Amino acid sequence: MVNLINEDGELYLIQGFLAAADATSMARSLMNELAWQEEYVLITGRRIPVPRLVCWYGDPGAHYTYSGTAHTPLPWTPTVGHLRERIEILTHHSFNSVLANLYRDGNDSMGWHADKEKELGSNPFIASLSLGAERVFKLRHTKTGKGLDLTLSHGSLLLMGGCLQHAWRHCVPKMKHIDAPRINLTFRRIYESVSS
Repeated sequence: MVNLINEDGELYLIQGFLAAADATSMARSLMNELAWQEEYVLITGRRIPVPRLVCWYGDPGAHYTYSGTAHTPLPWTPTVGHLRERIEILTHHSFNSVLANLYRDGNDSMGWHADKEKELGSNPFIASLSLGAERVFKLRHTKTGKGLDLTLSHGSLLLMGGCLQHAWRHCVPKMKHIDAPRINLTFRRIYESVSS
């Protein structure tokens, strides 16, 4: 695998990690199997709906707080557990939790952020699996302003590691012409000793 950035972190993209038929089967299972829910964030005292559906799964104790919302893990489902095993074999990293995002169409999005909450440890390694509609994943270096745009295709696996979360921010912007859903699973390791 080739690191896609030459400074401040590690970034790898494996197109076709899942074959198209396998990815489609997994997406169908996840659409029905996962407990998708709408979440809200507080912005200037107002409750604003998050522009996508989410759910959090993992081992007992893998609690995670981001954007002011605490997440208690639901038990692993068969499909998510199977995908976790496959990704662990490939990456030689172990994961005890996953954040699932459902982008219903191109109006759903993820704003600029970095995954550097204390529960994730000092240099988190995150494996991000995309299923469904192709979406653009944007990265921007926090000091240099250097940017990188990646197209995440059906069945692709994005790996982020090293100090990437400290030096770069990322987002999934709106794409109005997209009318199909995308499921994104971001596998992580939560460290209970520092969880809030």
